[in-house]
Amino acid sequence: MVFISLVKFKKKAESVAEFGNQLLQNLPAGVKVREIFWTLGEYDSVWIIDAPSEKEIFQLFLHGGGLEYIDTKTLVGMKREEALKLLK
Repeated sequence: MVFISLVKFKKKAESVAEFGNQLLQNLPAGVKVREIFWTLGEYDSVWIIDAPSEKEIFQLFLHGGGLEYIDTKTLVGMKREEALKLLK
């Protein structure tokens, strides 16, 4: 499954970056972070993640006190072509 996580920083960017590095070194089984973008606007970062289920996403962001550093809104994603097939 593909997940798109919209992230708001709760601490200074340097602290969040250090926390993010720890996350990336300790990913739950089956999780692959495709891309991370830092953004301007309502959210500070966008993560594109492959994971077997939402359980691994919970593990990812709750690991190491994640709620202290970030707030997230996570969406389940699907390629446009796959979604269009479901319309038929």
